[in-house]
Amino acid sequence: MPIFYNEKNRSFKLTAKDTCYMLAVAPGEYLAHVYFGKALPDDDLNYLLRLDENPFTPETNDRDRAVYMDTLPFEYPCHGLGDYREHAFAIEDKKGATTCDLRYKSYRIEDGKPALEGLPATFANTPDEAQTLIITMEDKAAGLEVDLLYTAFADLDVITRSAVVRNVGGDNVTIKRVYSAAVEFDSEKMDMITLNGSWARERALERCRLHHGKQLIDSMRGESSHQNNPFTALCANNADEDSGEVYGFNFVYSGNFVSEAEVTQHKKTRYLMGINSTDFEWLLEPGEAFTAPEVVMVYSDKGLGKMSRTFHDLYRQNLIRGEYKDKRRPILINNWEATYFNFTAEKLVQIAEQASKLGIEMLVMDDGWFGHRDSDNSSLGDWFVYEKKIEGGLKALVDKVNALGMKFGIWFEPEMISPDSELYKAHPDWAIQVKGRPLTLCREQYVLDYSRKDVRDYIYGMMRKILDNANIEYIKWDMNRQLTEVASNALPRERQRELWHRYVLGVYDLMNRLTTDYPHILLENCSGGGARFDPGMLYFSPQIWCSDDTDAIERLKIQYGTSMCYPCSAMGAHVSDCPNHTVGRSTPFTTRGHVAMVGTFGYELDVTKIPQSDRDAIPAQIAEFNKYNALVRTGDHYRIGNMFEDNLWDAWEFVAKDKSEALFEFVQVMCRPNERSRRIKLKGLDPEAYYYEESTPEVKHSGAALMQCGVNIGGLWGDYQSKIMHFIKA
Repeated sequence: MPIFYNEKNRSFKLTAKDTCYMLAVAPGEYLAHVYFGKALPDDDLNYLLRLDENPFTPETNDRDRAVYMDTLPFEYPCHGLGDYREHAFAIEDKKGATTCDLRYKSYRIEDGKPALEGLPATFANTPDEAQTLIITMEDKAAGLEVDLLYTAFADLDVITRSAVVRNVGGDNVTIKRVYSAAVEFDSEKMDMITLNGSWARERALERCRLHHGKQLIDSMRGESSHQNNPFTALCANNADEDSGEVYGFNFVYSGNFVSEAEVTQHKKTRYLMGINSTDFEWLLEPGEAFTAPEVVMVYSDKGLGKMSRTFHDLYRQNLIRGEYKDKRRPILINNWEATYFNFTAEKLVQIAEQASKLGIEMLVMDDGWFGHRDSDNSSLGDWFVYEKKIEGGLKALVDKVNALGMKFGIWFEPEMISPDSELYKAHPDWAIQVKGRPLTLCREQYVLDYSRKDVRDYIYGMMRKILDNANIEYIKWDMNRQLTEVASNALPRERQRELWHRYVLGVYDLMNRLTTDYPHILLENCSGGGARFDPGMLYFSPQIWCSDDTDAIERLKIQYGTSMCYPCSAMGAHVSDCPNHTVGRSTPFTTRGHVAMVGTFGYELDVTKIPQSDRDAIPAQIAEFNKYNALVRTGDHYRIGNMFEDNLWDAWEFVAKDKSEALFEFVQVMCRPNERSRRIKLKGLDPEAYYYEESTPEVKHSGAALMQCGVNIGGLWGDYQSKIMHFIKA
């Protein structure tokens, strides 16, 4: 069974495929972490707690309890009792004291996986797919109970963690910190891998050796952010793509977060992940509960690649939902880089007429269709049609596009409000703001207070009028600025610091309403590109716009970093015009297609103006995408090249689950003179089977040879050239 309780030694063992996670009730009713790693047959590993060593347990040496507290590997460490390592949980009681003392109370085991109230989370499709351990801790003095939730997935190397705090006493308690997971490692000899960056260069891989003290990434922007993604991997110093132990952590949350590793005085490592406690408080009145978001933990004994593929499988099967969960996404053309704000209904129809002839399936009308929006200086919040641009109304435009055999999509930025808008004139108090202080503009806009149901109801009412008026089949939901002056006109003083989290809950509420009321609509999230590329968003939308940088060469790094944790099927990726609008680079149309084919695939250009040779190439490019999309969307992804280490080339591979076929893609970034062909070793094939490349069926090689010896890639002349090879089992 996935979860087992050993009554004799009061220990818990969770088994998730080839992974084992163990914890135990230590003397004093403290919950201690025992083991996390490769599956073991043992049910008792409590000797790892070193309870027979100095300072021993409080039962035998109570005079040194503080030393015991500062050395025990706590499963959910609290503040104020002598554990001076970083803590996961802190409160303030009615007297202003901040000490918390959680002790073990009880446990229960449930089949399946319970939902988290108001929050996105992974799920079990059937009760036998996962099992959940719920350990209840209590602080009797504070009148608190904390449920620690652990779910083990039977067929995946995945353990998920969360916590639910309940006030069972008679007095108010203020939560000062409530992380979702803490894990103890018995060594400091690990590297910390994070995905960092900025707008247009998101999720760049960074790897650093752990050292004494605290190392962290975080966000305090009100979103998971361009700057730091809520993903971290801790790995052995010698771990690489295909070998070595790796522990991956991902936060199913779209707001402020922290991911922190601390190397302690005894050269151990404590890792924690959760809602950022900076500027965070939550008033918990008697009878109330607070639910912390989920942390997904993945163990791999075969390097970063296996870790990534586990995340991919989990998110494709147990996080992404809805009609498009297992379907190819429509091939769309977005008018943003084609026209920006300078378009009319007539121009959009012209694009659709040409696009439909080439096999493109959907037209997406981006920013600029509402209010009196001719630039990004106005109209956010005024979600009614700009009749000057859309003459005849939205329905007439959509009907014309539908008549061409194309679907129609539309852009919203529902969380924002422009100072120059009818909504702001009527409700300036709906913007997040500190009374008496000027509001900080960014992109000439403010942020709506989504902690307020009346605000959410109003915005959703406007969106519904648009969606009910015409046959809209796709929404791009954007969010183009961070939060500042974080205070609410609707919250009392003692709850102002709750706004960061209440804002995110409000976004989730509206997205949940939208996807429930309009299940046929394909929702794509976006936040200035990739500022909210996180699993919280994936729960509501099966794809996220990967980055505003659509340059094929820049995308090699962006999509590489993204694939560390997120499936390629979720990466919004388009073929755009050249010179690229972000970096000015010109790349071959074929290469742009091959790079976009890794993701959802679409076009971001004016198809009526591009060179005829590019236009003529689109039908074949679409046919190629259609041919391989099922393999890309459902297969195992293997990273072969690494632009962060060698920027001359990149390569990757998708292998069918049954290993019957593989798609290999190669990009020559820089051409070098006087060099032989590059030999690339494939991955993930059946070593005992024979394969042929589709273009040369008469030549067969074993999977072992293709992986151990490789294939020669040559004949590419010039920079930014690409090549694909399709291997089929003979």
